[in-house]
Amino acid sequence: MGGIDVRDILAEIVEKKKGIVADAKRQMPLDEVKRALVCGNFEMAHRFRERKWNLIAECKLQSPAKGRLCRRYSVTELARIYEDNGASMLSVHTDPHFLGCNEDFRKVRAEVSLPLLRKDFIIDAYQIYEARMLGANAVLLIARILTPETLKKFLYTAWSLGMDALVEVHDRRDMEAALAMPAEFIGINNRNLVSFTTSIEQTMELLPYADKKRTLISESGIFTGEDARRLRAAGCDGILIGEGLVRADDIAAQTRLMAAAGAEQQDMD
Repeated sequence: MGGIDVRDILAEIVEKKKGIVADAKRQMPLDEVKRALVCGNFEMAHRFRERKWNLIAECKLQSPAKGRLCRRYSVTELARIYEDNGASMLSVHTDPHFLGCNEDFRKVRAEVSLPLLRKDFIIDAYQIYEARMLGANAVLLIARILTPETLKKFLYTAWSLGMDALVEVHDRRDMEAALAMPAEFIGINNRNLVSFTTSIEQTMELLPYADKKRTLISESGIFTGEDARRLRAAGCDGILIGEGLVRADDIAAQTRLMAAAGAEQQDMD
């Protein structure tokens, strides 16, 4: 990224998101969204309790930092590959910076039975209701862009709709904010917010400050079975992978590898 401060990128995305949410509210007011949704049943929590190790496979076509990542498959084709090869759950982008959109989410929901995480920059409670209307079983809440009061409010909003929430942290300050909440799922994003590089060492550095009673998920920068095994051995309960799957020569085989790697480590413990 050549010295560009990623905080500026986050701020830019959030600023654009305000306009996107405002447009969505005009097209479909919150009252209509509420009438159109049916509450969920905490499918993410149920799935994670069934398995000791969980892969959240991300249907990711593009990133703001690296541009287009996958041209071979559509979002729905990726979703089917992931489901057929051992993923516990799918992450589907609805933000345009990742070539995501609500319609793609609807298509994936119609194609697969796995729990779905809506991957977006949630800054307004409207987006949580909208996520459930689209068929999401969980939402991503980024600690860095939310005040503690808003984060707590959004957690309870998601739970009121039968959805789980993955609270994402990047550093110790974020971790402290997440641990101050009754969040069950905490995701440690391995992306450095200054250099925009990814390394699982970020997870390794933050795990000692985490509450091992929570469900801990390492996100991004995970490319090999050895990465997955190290994370499992260090105390992670699962991994969320996008680029590490979509750029693989054989996406199906890579999905099987990552879904099994942590479980293999569990058998060795």
